[in-house]
Amino acid sequence: MKTYFAILLLLLIAPGVFAQEEPKTDFTRMYLPVWEEAREHCLAVARAMPEDLYSYKPTEVSKTFGEQMVHIAHTVVLLTQRYVQGMEVVPNTPDASTMTKAEILALLEEGFDYVTGVIHTVEQDQLDQTCVMYHSGNTVSRAFAFFYVQDHMANHRSKANLYVRMNGIDPPEYTW
Repeated sequence: MKTYFAILLLLLIAPGVFAQEEPKTDFTRMYLPVWEEAREHCLAVARAMPEDLYSYKPTEVSKTFGEQMVHIAHTVVLLTQRYVQGMEVVPNTPDASTMTKAEILALLEEGFDYVTGVIHTVEQDQLDQTCVMYHSGNTVSRAFAFFYVQDHMANHRSKANLYVRMNGIDPPEYTW
């Protein structure tokens, strides 16, 4: 829940971050529809799972479905802040087991909105800067880091999609 309140505080402090003006760079104008499609597919997967199955996990060491969704919501913001915006951030993932499906969907929407806001407002000089990826040690441009944010989300969305299928529910059709 702390992330939820942090995002709300950010909305109050920096409302321009979420302005829906045209993205400022050729890269972000190209990337925006890719991000929007990935966002909508992830939300469709989250909506497809009944609330009583948000606690489902296929193995003891797996995240629950709800934990997968909360992880996505939290990390799209964290990774964007860390790698695209160059901010010092510390992971503090909310506890999915204390949240309803509606709260998790709202957290996903807020996380996706945050990234969309950055896509709309980031400047080319920032995208041209480099950053070092935490897990791999690779040096990449901040523009390239947007692909990492999406790839990480797609990894966890794919796992969640499988959870839907394992419960006899037809998952949303992939549309990209």
